[in-house]
Amino acid sequence: MRTDEEGPILLFDGVCNLCNGAVKFVIKRDPEARVRFAPLQSAIGQRLTAALSHGRSLNSVILFHEGRVYTESSAILRTLYFLRWPWPSAFVLLIVPSVIRDGVYRYIAAHRYRWFGRRESCMVPSADISSRFLVDD
Repeated sequence: MRTDEEGPILLFDGVCNLCNGAVKFVIKRDPEARVRFAPLQSAIGQRLTAALSHGRSLNSVILFHEGRVYTESSAILRTLYFLRWPWPSAFVLLIVPSVIRDGVYRYIAAHRYRWFGRRESCMVPSADISSRFLVDD
């Protein structure tokens, strides 16, 4: 497994259709393949979040980058920074107080399965994008 120093890692809910769509969105707009992915439900996802969870269940998107951890709206906005133009311009939304941004994020997250559905299992990446997904050695 490559280390965090080699680029950002985005953990996502692997059974959420909205989250899977977001991963596909990022892949399509990140031609340099900087962002790598792992489902929260995977062994790597569980290992990376173990120290963060403090006994509670984490179901947020989580971005690991340069030794820092970002969750909820901050993870999304910081991920957009790695995409081709115009998406990095959304980074300016970080000036909106996180209580507002994360409130919107939590509302959507609370309804995501009802609005977008869910899968029975995590997505299996196709051969052309499989190198973007972290797997246990």
